[in-house]
Amino acid sequence: MSTAPDTAASSAADTGTPGTKGTGEERQKLPLLALLALATAVFITSLTETLPAGLLPAMSNDLHSSESATGQTVTIYAIGTALTAIPLTAATAGWRRKRLLLTAMGGFALANTVTAVSSAYGLTMVARFVAGVAAGLAWALLAGYARRMAPVHLQGKAIAIAMAGIPLALSLGVPAGTLLGKACGWRLSFFAMTALTVLLLLWIVATVPDHPGQERGEQPRMLRTLRIPGVAPVLFVTLVFVLAHTILYAYIATFLDDLGMKDNTDLVLLVFGVASLVSIWIVGARIHRRLRSLTVASALLVAVAAAVLALLSDHTAFVYIAAVLWGLGWGGVPTLLQTAAGDAGGDSADAAQAMLVTLWNVAMAAGGIAGGVLLDLAGSDSFPWTVLLLLLPVLVVVLVARGHGFPAKRAEA
Repeated sequence: MSTAPDTAASSAADTGTPGTKGTGEERQKLPLLALLALATAVFITSLTETLPAGLLPAMSNDLHSSESATGQTVTIYAIGTALTAIPLTAATAGWRRKRLLLTAMGGFALANTVTAVSSAYGLTMVARFVAGVAAGLAWALLAGYARRMAPVHLQGKAIAIAMAGIPLALSLGVPAGTLLGKACGWRLSFFAMTALTVLLLLWIVATVPDHPGQERGEQPRMLRTLRIPGVAPVLFVTLVFVLAHTILYAYIATFLDDLGMKDNTDLVLLVFGVASLVSIWIVGARIHRRLRSLTVASALLVAVAAAVLALLSDHTAFVYIAAVLWGLGWGGVPTLLQTAAGDAGGDSADAAQAMLVTLWNVAMAAGGIAGGVLLDLAGSDSFPWTVLLLLLPVLVVVLVARGHGFPAKRAEA
């Protein structure tokens, strides 16, 4: 999610990148193979985080730990990202972008390999923490990398392509990994992740253009960045929107089980994932001129989905309708918020993106905890109402931040 100053992107567009002709025609094209490599990196980071959720019983048995303890392999990943995204982004700001991306993805290959061979709970937790650290590096880099590959009017579409790995991981990757784990053992799922990462490293070397890091005098200062108009509203919306989403998503199987739809969980998630992909396509096509209205529409769609689940979930058809609305609202949110953070941060976009990554993971961890507390105190029926309550301040902040953060009209450069 990191990017160097926007002037660098403009310069790249004006002069061309290595291996291109630098003509006006060439500059209007998106480097699709390179962007798909970034999308695969996003897929790997997202799937690595959530894969244990579908393999808990088998992992728990082999690691000689309870399922609740084994479930913390997801939590420790998010903690690793949240703790290290900001300091590592600052420490590596001067690194060339391709070198940094290869280092981050190499960390995933190492962490997933250790996870696959480990029979000790402590070693597995260390490997998962390392994977989270690698995610902090990658997530603070990927959206900004995509921005720098594209001309200004196609930057939103470039980010949307890169971020398509998220719904693919959630809707297809987790079920596929779970199925593979059940058929061949959970360790093979993590070995498969390593093999995919090795192939991706070769793909990156072959197709992804390199970009310089930031000069020492230009490297980001987090507190200064936080005072830039528009950055704080984007970060607030990120924290609360992701928190609302995670409270419901993390416990969707429990919520559906309480509705008597336990056997439909995979299908509901598939519907959600397909709708998310449609959302990404819509956002990618319209974000250059409609970032503000798309963000408002996203929050409203998720709110309507929550209202449907709160009031009409006794009817199976309405649960699927809610899944469609939820996916349409949520799918483009990563692209919208990362683009908003990059726009607001300007020359300090690296720092803004690093803070967004940190708050995103804090919200995910907090959503899991808050959802568990709500489940114990009020039952799963409380999830949709909580989502509705949290989305109210999200809508207010987006509507109020029309000058900076979520402007009515994006800058053309």
